Amino acid sequence: MESQQKPNTLAGQILTAEQTKQKIRRLAFEIYEENFEEETIILAGIEGMGIILTKQLAKELEAISPLKITQICVRLDKLQPTQSEVVLDCEPSVFENKSIVLIDDVLNTGRTLAYSLRPFLKVRIKELHTAVLIDRGHHSFPIAADFAGLRLSTTLQERIEVVLDNEKKYGVYLH
Repeated sequence: MESQQKPNTLAGQILTAEQTKQKIRRLAFEIYEENFEEETIILAGIEGMGIILTKQLAKELEAISPLKITQICVRLDKLQPTQSEVVLDCEPSVFENKSIVLIDDVLNTGRTLAYSLRPFLKVRIKELHTAVLIDRGHHSFPIAADFAGLRLSTTLQERIEVVLDNEKKYGVYLH
């Protein structure tokens, strides 16, 4: 008798919906602890799951702090970042002399975060931090997550999937 495989099965759930929400809340507390003296902070989310994570972090920060939160979206071609322009949905004056947190769902090699820094290096800013939900630790670029929900050792062949836009599947999965 042949073994039957279910189509689209997930290899393994790393974080349940509840655990994922707890990690996001903890990240918000860490960001606030680092920026408690600020009046305003900029949350710059990388398009895709990064911007969805940014929105959820902003909601948590608004619930726990008096910080004024400005969210911006960072767009770039993740597959060819050297050949694409990094586009922001705001003018550089919005983040001038401000504290910025650059946010993505997963930090693997650091390539996406490294290239996403370009627009912020052209303007005088107060400070810049990085936040990710999952840090895989396979860094090829000199990028580190200042705030990480979970640091996880994986093989290069494994893939992490973060789902924040589907209540039924909400969580973090290893494929």
